[in-house]
Amino acid sequence: MFTRISNSWQLVKASAAVLRADKELIIFPIVSGIGVIIVTLTFALPMFLAGLFDAAFFGQNQVVGLLVAFLFYLAHYFVIFFANSALVGAAMIRLRGGDPTVGDGFRIALKHVGPILGYAFVAATVGMILRWLSERSGTLGRIVVSLVGIAWNVTTYLTVPVLVMEEVGPIEAIKRSASLLKKSWGEQIVGNFGISTIFGLIAVGLIILAIPAIVLAAMTESIALIVTTVLVFVLLLIFSALVGSTLSGIYSAALYNYAVSGETGGYFEKELIENAFVPQKR
Repeated sequence: MFTRISNSWQLVKASAAVLRADKELIIFPIVSGIGVIIVTLTFALPMFLAGLFDAAFFGQNQVVGLLVAFLFYLAHYFVIFFANSALVGAAMIRLRGGDPTVGDGFRIALKHVGPILGYAFVAATVGMILRWLSERSGTLGRIVVSLVGIAWNVTTYLTVPVLVMEEVGPIEAIKRSASLLKKSWGEQIVGNFGISTIFGLIAVGLIILAIPAIVLAAMTESIALIVTTVLVFVLLLIFSALVGSTLSGIYSAALYNYAVSGETGGYFEKELIENAFVPQKR
């Protein structure tokens, strides 16, 4: 366990080295976050107020509810995949010796907007199906659905890098992602702790620290101090999430680069990439 945490921290540092070389890469998760907020305000809030979301799964206006819910999923995934594509595209330029700009990343994403939209459509469909199954399953069924969701996430881990680096459609990109994972890391793919876990632990740590800090601020009975304390921790959580998202995108680009070329771009130790998943038993 501690070895995996140590390896994950090394991955964080290696990905951070790429981010230090191109600090503008953090702009892409910011754009993604703003886009997700806009999509949520546009779809989710009206859906909840109108009762359409529940209706999509529990009864009245089922067709309309399903359509609105699907469009929400589609827009949500498209925004995320588009920004991730721009991030991965720019990171790949850096890993292959170039000096990317924000414009380079968005140009790469725009060039592949069709496949990105197609992948968002597939992901939205899968998401809707998994939610539908989860809502109609018992405890055991929900566990099974969760495992299917995990398997889907692992299988599609390299789909975005494939979409932006290879001239293929979304279905072929998903197949290619699964093939690259199997070829490079074997049939027994088991997730490492990973960058997301490290930043998840950081978020938990910030929340733990925030509780006594807010309590102490409240004891002063100063509204300004309470608001400032809460705002500081909220901003720290947001910044942590943005950095974590950026490093995850960089790492997925590094994994793809290694899977197709055997190169790590000079920022990652080869052993870290090779141990990203449990190696194939021979």
